[in-house]
Amino acid sequence: MTSKRPVRVIKKSTSPETVKKSAPKEKSPNQSARELVATVAGWVNDFQRKSREETKTALKKVFSNDPQTGEV
Repeated sequence: MTSKRPVRVIKKSTSPETVKKSAPKEKSPNQSARELVATVAGWVNDFQRKSREETKTALKKVFSNDPQTGEV
């Protein structure tokens, strides 16, 4: 007895070849401006955070409680 392969039914509307890809939607000027502002705000926040960390480290070194070799 020969084994038959099952029949696979593909509907026309769900076929991968017939699925249309939608064109990427263009962003509105407001949306583009919001993204730009968010990006720049992120850069500013990173810069300020790094600056604060560097200042904090420098102040700890200047006002450290451990005497250095020439200060005793």
